[in-house]
Amino acid sequence: MKTVALPCGEEVPALGLGTWRMGERAGRKDQEVRALSRGLDLGMTVIDTAEMYGSGGAERVVAEAISGRRDAVFLVSKVLPHNASSRGTVRACEDSLRRLGTDVIDLYLLHWPGPHPLEETVAAFERLRRDGKIRHWGVSNFDTGEMERLVAVPEGDRCQTNQVLYNLARRGVEWDLLDWCGRRSIPVMAYSPLEQGRLKHGAALRRVAARHGAAPMQVALAWSMRDGRTITIPKASSLAHVEQNHAAGTITLSADDMNELDADFPPPEEKEPLDIL
Repeated sequence: MKTVALPCGEEVPALGLGTWRMGERAGRKDQEVRALSRGLDLGMTVIDTAEMYGSGGAERVVAEAISGRRDAVFLVSKVLPHNASSRGTVRACEDSLRRLGTDVIDLYLLHWPGPHPLEETVAAFERLRRDGKIRHWGVSNFDTGEMERLVAVPEGDRCQTNQVLYNLARRGVEWDLLDWCGRRSIPVMAYSPLEQGRLKHGAALRRVAARHGAAPMQVALAWSMRDGRTITIPKASSLAHVEQNHAAGTITLSADDMNELDADFPPPEEKEPLDIL
């Protein structure tokens, strides 16, 4: 499994497991637990979840999947912006810990910029880190200007990742955000790398996939991991999808592959608003 280094020096798998829309239907819970467990078996040990997903239901699904193997998992969760005050952040984290059935979250993120001053949220993150309830913290859905404001606050430079919407069809972050993060060794975590299964299978994607004996969506995942500094977290709620996603980690795209994909999915030509789902 390819890995990506966090600013603290810790390395995590470049391919993980997303959980958005999990925990919303009781009848799907066993299938979702099995899918996550299979991903862990295959070395996809980054699991991304949030208090928002299924109103805590996704965290409960994750709790079952990691039961008995917590030490092998790099666990990511998020606090909602309206909860991210000094006290609210701590309270939200403690609620997530209870739902997850663990005493520590490896990486705790602010889900998107919100109403509370960043100084408050960062101070709360640092309190949680000192108390051993989280190991690291970061942000999600922050554009370049917001990242600049973040690192300017006390201890804001401890940020370990910025999780953003990024895939072949959503390349706006390439204009300046990826380079900004790269210069500071802050990896991007790409959510919805397959556009929730809606990524169009254009001619170029099909041709590149055929050359690699792969499915188009596997090529799209390989593309998202191509630079060695992006962690990608596709959701897969079935065993077949998890195994298909895992196989994407073996694909190495050539310069010709990249040029062909650029023709169908062109990089941005100007600054664009940050895409958010």
